[in-house]
Amino acid sequence: MTVFRNVVFVAALAGLLAGLVMAAMQTYSTVPLILKAETFENGGGHDHAAPGAEAAEPHSHGDATPAHEHSEEAWAPADGFERFGYTVLANIVTAIGFALVLVAVSEMFGGIASWRQGIFWGFAGFAVFTLAPGLGLPPELPAMPAADLGDRQIWWTATVIATAVGLGLIAFRSGVVWSLVGVALIVAPHIVGAPQPVSHDSPIPADLHRQYVVAATVTNLIFWVVLGGVAGAIRSRVARSAGSLRDSFA
Repeated sequence: MTVFRNVVFVAALAGLLAGLVMAAMQTYSTVPLILKAETFENGGGHDHAAPGAEAAEPHSHGDATPAHEHSEEAWAPADGFERFGYTVLANIVTAIGFALVLVAVSEMFGGIASWRQGIFWGFAGFAVFTLAPGLGLPPELPAMPAADLGDRQIWWTATVIATAVGLGLIAFRSGVVWSLVGVALIVAPHIVGAPQPVSHDSPIPADLHRQYVVAATVTNLIFWVVLGGVAGAIRSRVARSAGSLRDSFA
């Protein structure tokens, strides 16, 4: 029970800090690019509202379009503070979830002993959850074509699992055979290939998409380094405190 409580405690604190850092980075890196892409989306065929309402309320699904039957399904936070607040909340929740996975898996292999070791675990998390899936399914901007969502989710999940197992075999198993199996697992999803849309035609300029891919990748790298480093620092501190407490009762 103590181990479980410590895992949750470390993950919650590390996820909170990393989520705030991620939100701050996105404000100046990816969010401006998303907003710019939305102007292409709104001006390039977003025609399910009256032209007058579109001009008065860009990308709005509120009272300005009373005849829009799926307004509740298409709800989105208002631009400005509300949108920023939901972004921060989503980043924190997501970061805590990733931190729980990172800390729980690391405990199976002895735990993260220091912030330096935590950074290496962060690099591993980046490789598993961002780099490997991003090679086949790069981050997308609004109005960009995409393959079927279910197919993409299946490929993404399979790639994450294969990459995680492959890295684990390379890092924690000795022997050339295990390393070769690990490499094969990492490469296999990319040989199969990620699901692709029927057409890649998009109103989004290629340069804008490239900027977004770079910005999203860099912010995720920093996020995982912060998450791993903070988790390692907190976990090592908790372990020392627990050791001191046991010594005092001995």
